[in-house]
Amino acid sequence: MSTHFSTRKTLASCTHFTTRSYTSSSPVLDTSLSLLHLSISRHSLSLTKQSHARLHRLGLDQHPVVATKLISAYSLCQNPVDARLIFDSFRYKNVYIWNTMVNGYAKNYLFDESFDLFSQMCLSEDFSPDGFTLSTLSKACGDIGDLRAGAAIHGKCIRIGFLTDIVVGNSIVYVYCKCGKFIDSRKVFDEMPQRNVSSWNSLIAGLVNSREVNVDSCVWEFVRSMRIDGLEPDAFTVSSLLPLCGGDAERWSYGKELHCYIVKNELNVGLGSDVHLGCCLIDMYSRSNKVNVARRLFDRMESRNVFVWTALINGYVQNGASDEAMVLFREMQVKQGVEPNKVSLVSVLPACSSVAGFTAGKQIHGFTMRKELNFETSLCNALIDMYSKCGSLNLARRVFNDHSFVKDAISWSTMISGYGLHGNGREAICLFEDMLQLGIKPDMITIVGVLSACGRSGLVNEGLTIYNSVVNDYGIKPTLEICACMVNMLGRSGQLKQALEFIKTMPVEPGPSVWGALLSASLLHGNSEMQDLAHNFLIHIEPENPSNFVSISNLYASSQKWDIVAEVRSAMKEKRLRKLPGCSWITLNSKTHSFYVADKAHSCSDMIYEMLEELLLVMKGDFDYPDTEYLT
Repeated sequence: MSTHFSTRKTLASCTHFTTRSYTSSSPVLDTSLSLLHLSISRHSLSLTKQSHARLHRLGLDQHPVVATKLISAYSLCQNPVDARLIFDSFRYKNVYIWNTMVNGYAKNYLFDESFDLFSQMCLSEDFSPDGFTLSTLSKACGDIGDLRAGAAIHGKCIRIGFLTDIVVGNSIVYVYCKCGKFIDSRKVFDEMPQRNVSSWNSLIAGLVNSREVNVDSCVWEFVRSMRIDGLEPDAFTVSSLLPLCGGDAERWSYGKELHCYIVKNELNVGLGSDVHLGCCLIDMYSRSNKVNVARRLFDRMESRNVFVWTALINGYVQNGASDEAMVLFREMQVKQGVEPNKVSLVSVLPACSSVAGFTAGKQIHGFTMRKELNFETSLCNALIDMYSKCGSLNLARRVFNDHSFVKDAISWSTMISGYGLHGNGREAICLFEDMLQLGIKPDMITIVGVLSACGRSGLVNEGLTIYNSVVNDYGIKPTLEICACMVNMLGRSGQLKQALEFIKTMPVEPGPSVWGALLSASLLHGNSEMQDLAHNFLIHIEPENPSNFVSISNLYASSQKWDIVAEVRSAMKEKRLRKLPGCSWITLNSKTHSFYVADKAHSCSDMIYEMLEELLLVMKGDFDYPDTEYLT
């Protein structure tokens, strides 16, 4: 028998049941409510049903407190249908029962049903919405980004005089912030007769999420004003501020100060605070290239859920530590028994984006299919990117062609960029045209991908046509990345003068990527004059980049201009510049072997160099080998 039918049968029989008399202090009622509270705290649907059956047998299901708790319990267990059956069966509804049902729909993201019930409540002669109703619906408007409905709730609050309620005021500030109307939220905030920490938190979080100019200075000014008001930042305040910290040295110092504030005020002691603030701190340190500090923080945390593990995995990936990310991903599942979620998988897939991680990437793909996550668009996009970077365009296209997920602009851009990465210009252009025919507007990443494909495939005319089309027809402003692709495309084809002319007329100031593209093209075609020009601009723009000095040194060395080579090397020593050596790696039997330029640290280096010498002779045709099976 279905759940809905059994619940309907239970509720239908209520009309023929004589309610027994229990006072609010009755032991039977207290025991029943204790069991119901347990089911709510555990979010257990089976316990909720058992409690419901017991309450019905005792004749307590028409008790207003019981009905409110039952609606709340079913809603928390993601069963709003049965919650509504209880609501409809209750004969003498009060405002609390209405509010619980409205809130239950909102918690299950059934916002239309919440507003329909609110409309019925407004039309009722017996009940009127109170502050809880309005704050619940305001938050729902913010969550779905419905500014029009939020403004209507705001107007309702003004008409019935609830705007002075601090909870309602906070919810109105929240909805305007979530809808990107920070000025309106600030106006509501300033007009509030009373403000608490939640009021400031709503405003600070709204400003952080907005893209206002000089957001950093404004936020810290708000924090100072908050403290002048006699209110101290809490865990939510700090978690809103931490995303602003990290990156450069000054921002990182702010992050360290906030970390000290957390420890000093014991903000990580409360229920769930340790996990939430821990995630924010791990993210802050990772963005500051301090992933080792993030790891120490992670190891000291008493409780670690999937979000904490994901934060550190993402930190390792951001800092290029792919091996550590994969080890942590396995440890999360094998040692701790924590099952990865969609965000975990999206975070770890970039660590598999090499030939060395191809097998791990396929295993993650298999996991997503077993867990029926292959309909998640962001996860499918990450799989397309991973397969493309691992060199398997066929598997990438197979994921892209899967109709189980809804493709967005990122899906198309990722597949086009994959073709561009491998120089499959025709396929990239065909896919780009299909995208336009479907009415999907290209973005900067899409254009860079298709132009890169044209450059690597020598499709200069097609590339020029695409560039002119996206600029003139779609109104996309050329960025440094797009211009660098154009210079690279023209330069690779030998049109160095046209490439230089494009640089002179491009609408943005040429950066290192643009001059680097011209330098690579001039090296390819042996144009020393263009090489000198590009080198001079690169050294002027990036005086602290050792690669520029090494490149120009090699250029003059090839021309046997040793005096200039000596000057360049001397300048590098004065600036204390040292280029990091190139590195390659291979994974064998789940172990990654790394090799640097002229590296002899590997235990098998003697054998490797012997084999390399023999291969060089074979490539030159000077090796006389008696047994052809040796090379098979």
